[in-house]
Amino acid sequence: MAGLICAALLSGCGLPRGGPGDGEILAPADEAALPFAVVEVTDEVARLTQRDERLSFSAALLRSPVENVGLIAPGDKLGITVWENVGSTEGVLTAVGQKFAVLQETQVDHDGFIFVPYVGRIRAAGNSPEALRRIITRGLRDQTPDPQVEVRRIEAGGAQVSIIGTISAPGIYPIEDATTRLLPMLSRAGSVSAEPEVARVTLRRGKLSETVWLQDLFDRPELNVALRDGDQIIVERDRRAFTALGALNAQRRIPFPARTISALEALGLVGGLNSQIGNPSGIFVFREEDPAIARAVQADPGAAGPVRLVYLIDLTRPGGMFTAQSFAIRDGDVVYVTEAPLVRWIKILSALAPVVNFAGSVNNLAQ
Repeated sequence: MAGLICAALLSGCGLPRGGPGDGEILAPADEAALPFAVVEVTDEVARLTQRDERLSFSAALLRSPVENVGLIAPGDKLGITVWENVGSTEGVLTAVGQKFAVLQETQVDHDGFIFVPYVGRIRAAGNSPEALRRIITRGLRDQTPDPQVEVRRIEAGGAQVSIIGTISAPGIYPIEDATTRLLPMLSRAGSVSAEPEVARVTLRRGKLSETVWLQDLFDRPELNVALRDGDQIIVERDRRAFTALGALNAQRRIPFPARTISALEALGLVGGLNSQIGNPSGIFVFREEDPAIARAVQADPGAAGPVRLVYLIDLTRPGGMFTAQSFAIRDGDVVYVTEAPLVRWIKILSALAPVVNFAGSVNNLAQ
């Protein structure tokens, strides 16, 4: 019977499990070949690994002037009305008995010009409607007595921006008096489907592409930058995520629910440790760390690129819960929880049970 039990104990080494144990991570058989460094998380390590997740626009965007939407631009559609003081006779633009003539919608061409009968081809772009009115009036004075002219912009076809992403009404929008800045333009395009805390707004202008948090647009007025013709506005949910594995109540990839989340909050997002098998002293965070941070936490980078680190969190130590609450999870992290040591013995005993029963049956038969 002793031989059977020894054989069962040896076979216990091959029992199924969800991943490596804490001993295999902390003290592998060949420690020299370990492809990562292990760092125990303390309050100091939690502080040193913090990164500023704030986003902002560069000075080039923050200082950009407001688009002068009061000026006529190529693509604008204009309405022009001319009153002629000709009594009952026929005017230059009006028929007998008419007092005014309404020109059909006149679109400013790509060069910025329009054509007005008896005035000719005149430059409209760069002028205000009032300035263009005076130009047309001067041009008609030699053709009709005391002309009165009205110029109005029917449709702005000049400065435009495009808005795409997780917003209710994506599309191309003209820059108008009420929408010369980012936040009013977003309001024009409808509601954002993501929560402001996890929604990001990217502004692309030429070679620039810069991102801010939507919530910061509400909280920081200086980020409400002026828009320019051709700007692209992209609204999207934060795409950062981490992966939860091991002795947890759920194992899956978790999108960030907030701008920052702690290790303790990350565990809460998957229902916490499995109360039957989870090891509160064996919580590991696998990360490709910045070399500067790796040096700060006393891990030798060894290379210029990202450093593979494994952070160990022990909730059973004094202050362990507070430490876990202050240690920030980052995009791409893998949070892995090992099984409690007792679970290993339970599995071995479970494997022994049928062996003991079998040995007892053999003894009974032999008697």
